[in-house]
Amino acid sequence: MSDFLIATDCGADLPEDYLKENNISCSNLTYTICGKTYGGRGEQLPYKEFYSLMRAGNLPKTSQVNPDEAKESLLELMKENKKILVLAFSSGLSGTYNSFRIAAEEIMEEDKDAEIKVVDSKCASLGQGLFVYKVVEKAKTGASFEETFKYAEEIAPKCVHVFTVDDLNHLYRGGRVTKTAAFFGTVLNIKPVLHVDDDGHLIPLMKERGRKKSLLKLVDLMGEQMGSYKDKNDIVFISHGDCIEDAEYVRDEIKSRFGIEKFLINNIGPVIGAHAGPGTIALFFMGDVR
Repeated sequence: MSDFLIATDCGADLPEDYLKENNISCSNLTYTICGKTYGGRGEQLPYKEFYSLMRAGNLPKTSQVNPDEAKESLLELMKENKKILVLAFSSGLSGTYNSFRIAAEEIMEEDKDAEIKVVDSKCASLGQGLFVYKVVEKAKTGASFEETFKYAEEIAPKCVHVFTVDDLNHLYRGGRVTKTAAFFGTVLNIKPVLHVDDDGHLIPLMKERGRKKSLLKLVDLMGEQMGSYKDKNDIVFISHGDCIEDAEYVRDEIKSRFGIEKFLINNIGPVIGAHAGPGTIALFFMGDVR
């Protein structure tokens, strides 16, 4: 990977240790809760404190990386290497990809030695994290800048996202379900199962009655959607909104059913957690189609 740099953003929800070990730059989107703004280059709020505030009824607001911030970030990276591959948060959920695209075009106009490629991952949370992981592994094989870029574009549609939320009211506030659906879903203990489609949008798939059934449905969907990747999913990513026990339950079910032993489990960061809410469980793996 010495020939070029890989950059992403906090939409990927990757652990800090992983980013440092692999020399991956990560831009932070900002969010505001209880009248205070976090992220960017500023203070970070611990995950548990963030979700505690949400459970208490505090509603966060998020902001994308703007073109000026993206340009500043890229110019900083260019001090180290003028070839940069940016793996960005889904354009279907954030304007961050477009900000990096605009910034990259401006920089390359100003500096003819710069070569910056920006990929719209169409992914979110550890789905974007899995995408970054796969691209980094490709780069580690000695793949060139152009080969790695092409590989990234090829595998983005193969990164499958399925998830369930514990509280429909957060989806209602984000415009994903109606107020009526949120009310009756809460009363009847309905847990929606959603996915991220080929355009990077959140799409409801089905409804399950009860938490355990919704968690098991995620694993059912994995069995249905892996396709030709059934024997090639060497690692599975799971993210959670401050509910590690449920993430481990899903992990153990996957181990039992499919024999997969390698997992990366991490928190859903505030930028995505602001819209999904506490209790969200998201499962990510490679499959033929999303």
